[in-house]
Amino acid sequence: MRPFFNYYGGKWRLAPRYPKPIHDTIIEPFAGSAGYSTRHPQKKVILYDLNPKIFGVWDYLIKASPVDVLRLPLVERIEDANVCQEAQWLIGFWLGRGSSSPRKSISAWGRDGKWTHLFWGKEIRQRIANQMNNIRHWQVHNKSYADCPNQEATWFIDPPYNSKAGDAYPNRDVDYPHLSEWSMQREGQSMVCEMWGADWMPFKSFAIGKSTSGTSRSSHCHEVIWINSWSTNPHTHQPTP
Repeated sequence: MRPFFNYYGGKWRLAPRYPKPIHDTIIEPFAGSAGYSTRHPQKKVILYDLNPKIFGVWDYLIKASPVDVLRLPLVERIEDANVCQEAQWLIGFWLGRGSSSPRKSISAWGRDGKWTHLFWGKEIRQRIANQMNNIRHWQVHNKSYADCPNQEATWFIDPPYNSKAGDAYPNRDVDYPHLSEWSMQREGQSMVCEMWGADWMPFKSFAIGKSTSGTSRSSHCHEVIWINSWSTNPHTHQPTP
């Protein structure tokens, strides 16, 4: 599937490079736009996020019908959308690219006719509606990662970056030493994402990915990763331009 909404630091583009899930359940304790799970929708997916707007958007998408989405207005300002709050947030995330919060109006980039297909409009609305039946079995919880029950699953752990890049997240106050210990205790398959320079886990270089900032889309981010299977399947990832 394609992304249901854009979010800062989303991993949808990089998701095919991450290890494939080996368990029937995927858990994302920092859900965001759930780029990894979106690549594996047939799995049982459990999302957690402290951000009420992220929770609200996913709760709406899981419960609403495709017809509900197709009835959403094609607006360039949130204040012109006479729909529920959660649907407004969904539209707001599509009024910009890679934002950490829903926008109130469409960005200058979105007003450029060359890029309109990447922003809220008929094409995006139809795409979301076409995909919604694939996530009916998903779950979402407005809780902290620390409240996730430990269980055998594929854990895709993508917290706010522990650097200046992480300042953009509304819920970026994370106890990283605690998160490190917590991540290592997960049952099953576990992978933790971060940015180059992070040292709160023994990360290895993973990939150089494109960001969505700027009309040229030329910005790049050097991602690193920790995988709990290295002890049995050591593999050093090298950055790929």
